[in-house]
Amino acid sequence: MRRSLLSSLRAHMGRLVAACLAIVLGVGFGSLAMIVHASASHGVDETIGAQYKGVDAVVYPDRATISPADIAKVQKLPQAAAVVTLTTAYMDVAFPDLVRGTTVPIDALYSAPQIAGPSTSSGRLPTATNEIALPARTATKHKIGVGQTLRISSYDDKSWTVTVVGLLDDSKYVGTASAVATPAAVKIFDPGAFTRGIALAAKPGVTQQQLADAAQAVVASGLTAYTGEAFIQHEVQDLTNGIDVLGGVFGMFAVIALFVACLVIGNTFTIVIAQRTREMALLRCVGASRRQVFSSVLAEATVVGVIASAIGVVFGVALSALGLALSREFDWGIPPVPLHLDLVSLFLPLLLGVAVTVVAAVVPARRATKVAPLAALRPEAAPTAATKAGVLRLILGFLLLAGGGLLLAVGAMQHGVLIGVAGGAISFLGILAIGALLVPALIRVIGALPAKTGGVPARIAVANAVRNPRRTAATTSALLIGVTLISLTCVGIASVRKTFDVSMDGQYPVDLMVTTYNEKMPASAEQQLRDIKGITQVVPISKVMVKSGGQELEVTGIDAAAAGSVIHNPSLAAQVKPGTALLDYPTMQMLKLENGSPMTIVSGQHKLTLTAQRGNGLDPFTVTSADLAKLAPSAPVTGFWLASDPKADGGDVIDAVEQSIPTVKDLSVQGGLAERTSYTKVFDVLLIVGIGLLGVSVLIALVGVGNTLSLSVLERTRENALLRAMGLSRRQLRRMLAVESLLMALVAAGLGIVLGLIYGWTGTSALMGGQTAEGGVEYAVPGTLLIAIAAIAAVAGLLASVLPARRAAKVAPAGALATE
Repeated sequence: MRRSLLSSLRAHMGRLVAACLAIVLGVGFGSLAMIVHASASHGVDETIGAQYKGVDAVVYPDRATISPADIAKVQKLPQAAAVVTLTTAYMDVAFPDLVRGTTVPIDALYSAPQIAGPSTSSGRLPTATNEIALPARTATKHKIGVGQTLRISSYDDKSWTVTVVGLLDDSKYVGTASAVATPAAVKIFDPGAFTRGIALAAKPGVTQQQLADAAQAVVASGLTAYTGEAFIQHEVQDLTNGIDVLGGVFGMFAVIALFVACLVIGNTFTIVIAQRTREMALLRCVGASRRQVFSSVLAEATVVGVIASAIGVVFGVALSALGLALSREFDWGIPPVPLHLDLVSLFLPLLLGVAVTVVAAVVPARRATKVAPLAALRPEAAPTAATKAGVLRLILGFLLLAGGGLLLAVGAMQHGVLIGVAGGAISFLGILAIGALLVPALIRVIGALPAKTGGVPARIAVANAVRNPRRTAATTSALLIGVTLISLTCVGIASVRKTFDVSMDGQYPVDLMVTTYNEKMPASAEQQLRDIKGITQVVPISKVMVKSGGQELEVTGIDAAAAGSVIHNPSLAAQVKPGTALLDYPTMQMLKLENGSPMTIVSGQHKLTLTAQRGNGLDPFTVTSADLAKLAPSAPVTGFWLASDPKADGGDVIDAVEQSIPTVKDLSVQGGLAERTSYTKVFDVLLIVGIGLLGVSVLIALVGVGNTLSLSVLERTRENALLRAMGLSRRQLRRMLAVESLLMALVAAGLGIVLGLIYGWTGTSALMGGQTAEGGVEYAVPGTLLIAIAAIAAVAGLLASVLPARRAAKVAPAGALATE
């Protein structure tokens, strides 16, 4: 059997190339996911470890602040060789490129040879109270060099001029690094500077645990003493939650890719073994047992799986190394991560690839052993879904579809994510189970038009596509999975985004609210804001202090006619009208008011009675500018409400607004634009990543379509030759195979998009229902993306037919008619 196995592999390797390619892609993608995750986690471990080199224990303020008494007690520990107080002052630094300063954390330097401190990439560390060292990335961003002076200010408006004497090496720092100054300087800047921890180095012979236990015994409750290693893991955990989630997402897509590869492999082995029925029968006739035939097929699958999986692992390692090298070459805002290979990320994808290949070959191998030798020597009729097993499969499929649909509905109505996921998985298994009935029926429907208008090649293509329902269903199911998941991702993200938009319009009805503190806006301020790229509307507001119910309140006045241009919530904008006061919930509670209650406000000698209405999302107390003028006729303009272009970059718009109106000392910029921009970017990234990752599974599925057509060409060599002999040209033969591939791709795309809409909408309802302020869910149809998905699937289906069609057209009719 060993010689038979080797000769079989040599003879049929060409037919197994597509299966090998599917394994290589699936395993390579799994390896890429695991290696990148392992490298990122290991890189963060190494980075955090370098920052706390020499630290044997850390006292950390978990539930309480560190007091001077705690510091004094820790400094007296006999087990400690060095004790360093980690202190940070948060100062406002005026960079030359900014109109207003920005907050920068400044750490106090410490002198302890046992514990590593910051190092400089240029210049030196500060030694005087008027010196500071900036992180290199911060200095580069604001174009600051060694020797320049900066103005820093405290929260109580004290200011100092300091000289930048060095740039800190923050190339391996996770996040934004702090500036540093001498302990005396930090004490001057902020006498009550925040103590973020106490770092300790142990004396020789003292373990980290002993030092941590000793520190824990003397500090107040609410403070936690970690060992050096435990504190590093604590910091790593805070930073790697996102990496772990990302690893899970990558792993999920890798499993999907392997599952699609399993379908392609199983379909390939089914066709190859069906074509080798006579060969198997001859082996049985010369004495091979069923067990030996079964074992030979599994051995063949194992060899193919091992070779292809090994290539896939190498492919994954190469892609990982390339991606990490690019991340180091280009500034992607992350610290450089070296390639880290471990046994799990190398051998687990290899084992999974082999296991998937063997499992996919089990059913074809069992089918090969069930045919009697003499019966197998006769031509085998194409299998149909009308067998007993096929009928049971259809019944099971309809039961799964009905049960899964019911769970989907329950999950959507009760907002149960797990119930919805279970319903989606079960119903999709039902779709796959009835594919032998559903797919041919859809192909007949879609193929009706080309069969009428496309001539003989199109009619033959439709007939060929439905000739073997089980094979056609298996081929389209691989592509169906990828299209369904991509459509689900697009529909789900679009629906969640629309739901968030509506929710944000209720929670943050105004994009940006620009106000001053104890100042009035200059006359040119409105035009300066209008000139900012991305700002579409600017409406001035005024604020005055009033009294109501014994409370002193700040009331905002805005022009009722212009309010609707900056307030996204139409119903809320309609409430801005004369005689009405819009109050947020805390203000209404404080004044003990309800909707419709009358209230009287007083400003100096002026008094005004208004009707209170709930108006969350605006300022705490908002009236029309006409009503405000009755209280304070000369109230100055103290701010503006802005609307922005949805297509503009929200971060750039906010930065430009914050640096506008330079004559104003303190400018407050608030509103929903920052939140809206942040989640929009998240959705955009999720959409790109999701489509990119799922595209791998679609690529594998298209390999399966091409593989099926290739094997079908080999299977129908004499048939195609007969068609050629009867007058079918090479061009018509290629068109026939192209139409056959196109029909399968269109059915998979159409069915996948429909399922994606259903799963995307029900998933959005399960995920978002009850999470929004009003409890409503908005459903969206990303028509452009869905049309693009269908078009790409169609084009890819046509491309998958190119090589098989070329191979079929090259065969001479006379020679092909003589083949067995």
